[in-house]
Amino acid sequence: MSDLPQQNVLQQLADVLESRKGASPDSSYVASLYDKGLDAILKKVGEEATETVMAAKDGDADKIVYEIADLWFHTLVLLAQQGLGPELVLNELSRRFGLSGLEEKANRE
Repeated sequence: MSDLPQQNVLQQLADVLESRKGASPDSSYVASLYDKGLDAILKKVGEEATETVMAAKDGDADKIVYEIADLWFHTLVLLAQQGLGPELVLNELSRRFGLSGLEEKANRE
């Protein structure tokens, strides 16, 4: 397991993703995604979501965790590309905590 404290890993990863915005596309996978633009990032998010579903259908716990890590990573790339950070998603999850799914849905309508 990594030495990164788990509670900080999302922010530390977000910081790295932000730093890749100025990097050469030849030097960084993330920089190459930024260079290709939003459609390329969205395609990766879609691919990783599909692979997550397939892993779940296979019932392979290790594969599920691996694919969800890929999905989270690429959604963090999307957030960074859009100028957003993971703290916004965590804040939204905190806001929803304690609400029933029906209450949360009613609040959106």
